[in-house]
Amino acid sequence: MDSQDAYKQKMAAQLKEWSAQINLLEAKMQNASADMKVQGVEQLRALRAKQSAASEQMNALGKASGEAWTHVMKTADKVWEDLKTGLAEAHSKFK
Repeated sequence: MDSQDAYKQKMAAQLKEWSAQINLLEAKMQNASADMKVQGVEQLRALRAKQSAASEQMNALGKASGEAWTHVMKTADKVWEDLKTGLAEAHSKFK
C-alpha cells in the first residue's frame, strides 16, 4: 500500500468516527435546555457543513494524483483540522 492509499484510508476512518460523534452530539442536544438547543442547532449546522466539506475533500483525494495530490492533501488537512476543532468546541458545550 502506498502512502496516498494509507492517507485516504486514515482520513476515511477519521471522517466516519467524526460523523458518529456529530450524531452523538445531536442526540445529546435533544435532552438539552431550550437555550442550549438553539445554540446546538446552529453548531450542528456548522459541523454538518464542515463534515460535507471533508467528504468533498475525500472525493477530491480519490481523483487527484501527482502535484494535484499534494495540493488536495494540504487542503484536506485544513478542512480536517477545522472539523476537529469544531467538534471539540461542541463537545465542551454539550458535556
